[in-house]
Amino acid sequence: MELWYTENHTEDVKFSIRVNKQIYSAQSEFQRIDIFDSKEFGRFFTLDGLMMLTEKDEFIYHDMIVHVPLATNPDIHNVLVIGAGDGGTVRELTRYETIEKIDMVEIDKMVVDACIKYIPQTASKFNDSRVNLFFEDGLKFVRDKVDAYDLIIVDSTDPFGPGEGLFTKEFYGNCYKALTKSGILVNQHECPYYADYARSMKSAHKRIKELFPITRVYQAHIPTYPSGHWLFGFASKIKDPINDFNAEKWSALGLKTRYYNTDLHKGCFAIPNYVKELLESADSE
Repeated sequence: MELWYTENHTEDVKFSIRVNKQIYSAQSEFQRIDIFDSKEFGRFFTLDGLMMLTEKDEFIYHDMIVHVPLATNPDIHNVLVIGAGDGGTVRELTRYETIEKIDMVEIDKMVVDACIKYIPQTASKFNDSRVNLFFEDGLKFVRDKVDAYDLIIVDSTDPFGPGEGLFTKEFYGNCYKALTKSGILVNQHECPYYADYARSMKSAHKRIKELFPITRVYQAHIPTYPSGHWLFGFASKIKDPINDFNAEKWSALGLKTRYYNTDLHKGCFAIPNYVKELLESADSE
């Protein structure tokens, strides 16, 4: 008998991976957590049946959500991460010696515990002395923070269930207040290719653009995410990821990466016309 994991990307499109075995399954207060082992993608982790990461391609997502803002502003010292219970974002952040504090807010402690036990590839740096874990609602956590962080990374699930509040105007407004004068906000910005995901992307983009003077969208190819074409949002008060980018300064850090590089930094902001049209239509809605 064959075991397959299947995710519905739309009502008419399914994505499947052959599974060797299921390693973990639990229902938390917030969501169902499953971890599987596969030949092609190694171990992979899902929430409520939706893919969060695989061992084979997680480096793409985590490289792009962390190194793009850090290369734009190498003087980031205090970071807030919202979501990211798998630990991959924290892992990449801890590679920067200049970062002094990483506050991570994850609503579901069971996610972190499961990833520490079963996916150490990503969850290996929670014990770094600079990392402070808070198991609570990110929307509530950020409300009373003012001028506290140089970088906020919103590494959330899709905009429903536990992640729904992290796509609201209130949340982005509180992030703006929580950032320092040169602060940067980066968020996973959904998939532009399928209609339901594109609507979420447009909604988030519109709300962020209403608050931040500098907003850009960049992209990466992540094979196990819907359509494989995934976007990230970049927003800042004064830092522009292209005009303020210093490739030589980042390269001098000597960080070895598997996906991100300084040529890609510039190129990832060159987005296709159909995505530009979606973003422009969001501005007029």
